[in-house]
Amino acid sequence: MTSYSNPDSVGAPFHLYSQVSVAGDLVSVAGQVGVDGDNQVVGSDVTSQALQTYENIRLILESQGATLRDVVRFVVYLVDADDVAGFYAAREQYFGEHYTDGEYPPNTLLIVQALVKPELRIEIDATARVS
Repeated sequence: MTSYSNPDSVGAPFHLYSQVSVAGDLVSVAGQVGVDGDNQVVGSDVTSQALQTYENIRLILESQGATLRDVVRFVVYLVDADDVAGFYAAREQYFGEHYTDGEYPPNTLLIVQALVKPELRIEIDATARVS
């Protein structure tokens, strides 16, 4: 059986979907963006938005009894190839705080034409496994 939820720790979904689903030991986090708990975009640069996006994923995982260490895959969407360096800087900072052993989950990085709101620079979805 699959369960779906929208944790109070992050903003509400932008439309008709759930922020997270759990099927057995698999946790799927819907694409997260750089918005705070009130769905306000955090900063106009990819670095600020990436840090907030990773934090939203962490909060959602914690709501399901999981941690960032349980992530088996990230998929990152950027709207501009010029943002890659800023994204790498944000990821280096965030992962340096949360993956202190230097072991990181697999990651796919895509450059896309647009996201749901024009002011958004990045979206990240995650899949985790909890025992």
